[in-house]
Amino acid sequence: MTSLSFRTNMMYHRIMLIRLMVKFVGLFMLAACSLSFTHAADKTLSSLIDKKIEKHLPEIIRIRRFLHMNPELGNREFETSKLVASKLLSQGLEVKSGIAKTGVIGILQGDQAGFSIGFRADMDALPIQENSQTPYASLNPGVMHACGHDIHTSIALGTAMVLSSLRDHINGSIKFIFQPAEEGPPAGEEGGASLMIKEGVLADPDIKAIFGLHVWPEIDVGQVRFSSGPVLASADSFEISLHGKSSHGARPHEGVDAIFLSSQIIVAIHSTMSRTVDPMDPAVVSIGKIQGGIRSNIIADEVHLAGTVRTLTEANRTRIQNLIENITRGFTQPFGASYDFSYRRGSPPVYNHPGLAEVMRPTLEQVLGKANVLNLPPQMVAEDFSEFCQKIPGFYFMLGVKNPSQKSMPPLHSPDFNPDERSIAVGIKIVSHLLLDCLAHRNSFKSEIY
Repeated sequence: MTSLSFRTNMMYHRIMLIRLMVKFVGLFMLAACSLSFTHAADKTLSSLIDKKIEKHLPEIIRIRRFLHMNPELGNREFETSKLVASKLLSQGLEVKSGIAKTGVIGILQGDQAGFSIGFRADMDALPIQENSQTPYASLNPGVMHACGHDIHTSIALGTAMVLSSLRDHINGSIKFIFQPAEEGPPAGEEGGASLMIKEGVLADPDIKAIFGLHVWPEIDVGQVRFSSGPVLASADSFEISLHGKSSHGARPHEGVDAIFLSSQIIVAIHSTMSRTVDPMDPAVVSIGKIQGGIRSNIIADEVHLAGTVRTLTEANRTRIQNLIENITRGFTQPFGASYDFSYRRGSPPVYNHPGLAEVMRPTLEQVLGKANVLNLPPQMVAEDFSEFCQKIPGFYFMLGVKNPSQKSMPPLHSPDFNPDERSIAVGIKIVSHLLLDCLAHRNSFKSEIY
């Protein structure tokens, strides 16, 4: 009886083990098939995107060159916005114009339900005379796309063209935002990202995340730079007017020398910065303008200073504003001078949402290869894309535009700036994948970010 029971138990355990092995193999095969299918689907979609880019690229290059030849300053992008709106309409997008004066929005609705995300491109040029000898150099004297906004606009249009024929892959909707006046509106006018937000660009439909890019002449075509957290600085400005007392240059003791005071204030600002600001929390103060005096032998009674302040944190913004005024007060009062001080807060720092950045990194690495996705140390230049990042999660990256055969190229805002146009196709591919993956993978980070 005992022997029979033992054999029966052994047989039972063997049967159960075989069943478990069959079940495990089945699950393994199912997982393998699922992974294979997903990979195949990704490859198929990537191939579709590549074919669409190849189809539209000649037209996009023509658009970019037209924009470069016909640059327009902030809040005056009249012809640019007309071109953008017409191209978006031709692709079947819902288009809204005249937002923040010359801004344009194109809404691409996908075939599948989901939330909405945005991609922003700036359109304005700079008051710079172009030196380039390219056949598509600026025809507008004293105005040039020296910051690559023509490339940004072209990439956004190209992405809209590509994705408009892939609606069945879009889970939700994409709002393409074409922004005026990123470089700043004319004096006395509102403009840029803040005005677009004020006029409702983030609503109807509500955008849950926003993407943006900037051409970057320090890296090759086919490479990008980005990081989590603060990536670009705030951009504040200040003005100081010093009021002294005029006298003969040979009798300075009878006057109050505003030029002497300005020199002391400038030196004090720069030296005090190095001893009062945490070196691990970068900040830059630059005085770019000084005006004063009328003759070599007359003590100046008026001097005007103007400068910029760049920081990565709100604490430094406040600290440096107070520091500059305290220094000015400390030098003027003992000499019997007076001053006027004004401080204008500009764009806050651009902040890449860490959760969104973490989710999107694999997309960049898959599209470009891990070796071409580089870290971006915080930069002290500024961008009003930061206004969007104050409201919703943002993701901003730098797109390489340097010809790999070149050791270096002219920087942004240079009259010789000439990005490699091959970056346009790369940019369209990256943005197309980022937007599709963000919508497709929303369940991966919805609770964390939204």
